Formats: sequence, structure tokens, C-alpha cells
Amino acid sequence: MKRILAICIAGLFSGATLAADLMEVYQDALANDAKFSAARAQFEAGQEKVVQGRAGLLPQIGLAADTSWNDSEIRALSGTQDRSYNSNGYGVQLTQPLFRWQNWVQFKQGELQTALSETQFGLARQDLVLRVAEAYFDVLNAQDALAAVSQLRTAAGEQLELAKTSFEVGTVTITDVHEAQSRFDLASAQEIAAQNQLEVARQSLAQIIGKQPEPLAGLREGVALQRPQPENIADWVAAAESGSFGVQAQQLAREIAAREVERARAGHLPTVDIVASHGVNNRPQPSTDRAEATAIGLQLNVPLYAGGRVSSVSREAAALRMKADADLEDARRSAALAARQSWLGVTSGMAQVKALEAARVSSTSALEANKLGYEVGVRINIDVLNAQTQLADTLQQLSRARYDTLLAQLRLKAAAGTLGEEDVQAVNALLAR
Repeated sequence: MKRILAICIAGLFSGATLAADLMEVYQDALANDAKFSAARAQFEAGQEKVVQGRAGLLPQIGLAADTSWNDSEIRALSGTQDRSYNSNGYGVQLTQPLFRWQNWVQFKQGELQTALSETQFGLARQDLVLRVAEAYFDVLNAQDALAAVSQLRTAAGEQLELAKTSFEVGTVTITDVHEAQSRFDLASAQEIAAQNQLEVARQSLAQIIGKQPEPLAGLREGVALQRPQPENIADWVAAAESGSFGVQAQQLAREIAAREVERARAGHLPTVDIVASHGVNNRPQPSTDRAEATAIGLQLNVPLYAGGRVSSVSREAAALRMKADADLEDARRSAALAARQSWLGVTSGMAQVKALEAARVSSTSALEANKLGYEVGVRINIDVLNAQTQLADTLQQLSRARYDTLLAQLRLKAAAGTLGEEDVQAVNALLAR
């Protein structure tokens, strides 16, 4: 526990040369986060969809060869003749689709699937920014909470010693001593819980960056939080409904589903291919032992009946298109809700920070006044203890409100689909150097 407290103090008071900032932590996450690595691999796999779709429009070339041993018996009027020989052959065939509508639709689907993989990767990058920022601020908040309860425990200890001394000289009752002891014990328990919470927060950050985090740079004292631009919630909601990566992904998924209906129905259509072949057959016979042929022509295939499979697949695809429509509408509503929640989180958070900053000043003044009143006998021990607890609670709430407001700003950008590395740099500029 002492090591954790030392880390906390180092994180609060170390110089810029020792403290890692948000941008450095984000760069570590880009290189080491397992979820983002999986998303990057998924993106690279998605780039192949357009290649696979295009393959259905290009020529298909195949080579075939065969060999066999023949043992035959020929009966004629002149007698019976036995023949044993080896026959073999090889050939190459080229098939160039001229009209295969399902292949053309599949090619367009491949383009859409590649675009979808790019959109999903953009969403993963935004998610990484949010996860890194949340984990980073959780560590800072845990450090602030530990500092506040440690300060409270120290003050409660001083008040306990003062109560014991005053009891010995008869100026206070044993009740004052017991109250001071109770607050000291409670502060000690809170300090242990805060130390554990700090370690949990550090390990959560370590899971993302793949290593134990260094001491982190905290927010500058008195840093001013900026209101989001534009200052109109309707503009943010509209941007989220159209620009959110989640909405963009569902739009692409809906288009893919619509193309799938078209591809399924193309199973009823005929296909036309150019087929060219060249083959050689070796078959020893009395009249000839080698045959070589080249052919080129058109091949028409007309599907007549496939057991009802094509119709069934078409109905399935139509139902999935309706599902994609509903998913797209849900994504738009979710994006709009996220934008509203984040906007309110920013605006109410800024108001809360302002109120808590005023509460910190008044709580500090109240503590000083109660200490002075206790010294002159117009306040009792419990009044001082309550003032100390109120100040500690105010400091913790103020820290949490600042971090929550910054996170709400990032979530608002993410809801609109505009969150990027420049936003990480903007938040990073608010940290102490």
C-alpha cells in the first residue's frame, strides 16, 4: 500500500520529464491494445472483399490432365485380339463470364463490404480514444480521491490527538475522543479502499497499453473547460444521425442486404459465358495415336428448377433487408440519444464544476472557521470533523466532475463521428507540463 501511495504522490507532483501524458498513453495503446489490434486485422481482412468480388468478373482458367491403363479384347470373324495400352490427355480451358448478374452484384457487395470494414475500423479507433481517456482519467480520479482521504486521515489524526490532550486536561468529554477516534478509523478505511481503487484503475489502464503505466500528468490547476462548438444541441443531434460511424456502418450493411436480395433473385436468370479450350489425347490405336483439338464458343445455361431453393433464399434475403432497415433506424436513434446525453453531460458538467469550485472555497473557509471556533470554545470536536469530511467530499466530487465533463466532450465528438487524434491533443494541452 505504501508503494501505491508513493506512485500516487509521484503522479501528482512529478515533473514533466517523469510523467506520461494522455498523448503518450494513446500512442502506447495504438501499438499494444489487443482490441484495437483485432480491429486492425479485421480491417485488413475486409480489404480483400473487393478483390474477391472482382474475381467473379474475370476469366477463370483451369488445367486438367488424365491417364488410364486400358486392357481390351476384340472379337471378330478372323479371331480374338487382345490389346493393352495406356491412354492419356491434357487440356486447358478458359471461361469468361459475359452475363452472370449475380457475379456483378457480388462485386458491388465486395466494394461495400470493404467500405464497411473501413467504417468499422474508424469506429474502433474512436472507441480506443474513449477507452484510453476513460482509463487515464480513472487513474487521475483515483489519485485525487486517495490524496483527499489521506489528507482527511491526517487531519482526523491531528484532531484525535488534540481531543485526547484536551480530555486529559478536562476541557472535553470522552465522547469527543470517541467521535474523533471514529472519524480517524473511518478515514483509515476509506484510505485503504482508495488505494485499492487506484491499483484497479492502474491495472485497467495497463490492460489497454500493454504495460504498467508510468506516473501520469494531471490537469493543470484552474484549467478552464470550453463549451462545445456549435453551441446548439440540434446541430449535434443532426450531425450524429448522419455522421456517426455506427450509422454509417448500418447504412452500408443495409445496402449490402439490399444487394443480397438482388443477388438471390439472379439465381432465376440465365448465364452466358465465353468458353475456350485446347486439349490433347494420346490413345494408341491402329489408325491414330494422338488427337489435338481447340474450341471456342458461347455457353448458355438456363436454370429451370432448383427444388425451390432460389425462391427460399430470395425470401430470406428480403427479410434480412427489412432487419437492416430496422437496425439502421435504431442506429440513428441511438446516435441522436448519445449526442443529447453527451451534450447535457458537457453543459451540466461545466455548471457542476463551477458550483463545486465555489463549494471548495466555502468548505475550506468553513473548516478554518470551525478550527478557530474549536480553539476558542464556540465549536465542538464533531463540528471540525464534519467540516473536514465535507471538504474531502467536495474535492473528490470536483475532480470527478472535471474528468466526467472532459469525457462527455469526447463522447459528443464520437457521437457525431468527428472524434480523432486532434481531440486527444486538445485534451492533452490541458495537462500539467
